[in-house]
Amino acid sequence: MGLFDFFKKDKENKEQQQALDAGLEKTKTSFFDQLSKAVVGKSTVDEAVLDDLEQLLVHADVGIDTTVKVIDRIEKRVARDKYVSTTELDRILREEIVELLDANSGATGSRAILDRPDNTGQPFVIMVVGVNGVGKTTTIGKLAHRFHSAGKKVVLGAADTFRAAAVDQLIIWGQRVGVPVVSHGMNTDPASVAFDAVKVGVETGADVIIIDTAGRLHNKVNLMNELSKIKRVMQKMIPEAPHEVLLVLDGSTGQNAFLQAKEFTKATEVTALAITKLDGTARGGVVIGISDQFSIPVRYIGVGEKMTDLQLFDRHTFVNSLFKK
Repeated sequence: MGLFDFFKKDKENKEQQQALDAGLEKTKTSFFDQLSKAVVGKSTVDEAVLDDLEQLLVHADVGIDTTVKVIDRIEKRVARDKYVSTTELDRILREEIVELLDANSGATGSRAILDRPDNTGQPFVIMVVGVNGVGKTTTIGKLAHRFHSAGKKVVLGAADTFRAAAVDQLIIWGQRVGVPVVSHGMNTDPASVAFDAVKVGVETGADVIIIDTAGRLHNKVNLMNELSKIKRVMQKMIPEAPHEVLLVLDGSTGQNAFLQAKEFTKATEVTALAITKLDGTARGGVVIGISDQFSIPVRYIGVGEKMTDLQLFDRHTFVNSLFKK
């Protein structure tokens, strides 16, 4: 890496850190204001402090099951160390949350594409799922931008043919990013679109193929059948496809995001998560809870409107930003 590239990378890292800090500002302000009130006048972490902390974590949408895990871990440390001051609570919380996220991490899947040399074999196929309104198509556009900017050849497949806006929106994103979009228009067979997108990707030597899919949950049987069919036809071209099934969730919906994750993991094998709109909510704890409860790694988080505001999720960076005052 040359000196210019080093400074450019350093600038990008700082900009991403600033975007992450700003995106989590509402969660931090809400959480730490209340935590400060809970420990005011107290010198040690006692049962009352833990009760207040439990309520704060649940309110931040960490989820009841994950909250119980965190509180249990802290209780054990208090019992082991005999004396834990309230000033140490931030550090302990940070360590325990990172440890929880450690179980579902690693630069695998689509993250690893960024480090893979070009033209090393068959394209990496990502099938993107999620209900309408969570930012699914926008996330695909931002993903395409990320890969394209890294020098990867990308093909998009507009297989959410149930909604005209989804097809049009993906085409616009393709034009904006500068990558081809395979589309048959609205009310066409989604599996046929997916097959043609994979075919184009293989024939043109693409590194990444990203397939958009319909986000209907009102009939799980139809959704399951549709996603299964899309997988089968793609496997005619690439037997291992899709290499990743990325579920996009709206972080601002709190517990509703948990319910969507539950339904989609029933309908198909979800292998990675993208959690969007964290900048618009005071409940960034949803990232921690969903990753822990579903044992699925968070690959990306959305912390703003810009194309660069879909960030690779790094548990240490995320937790450090969350606890930065």
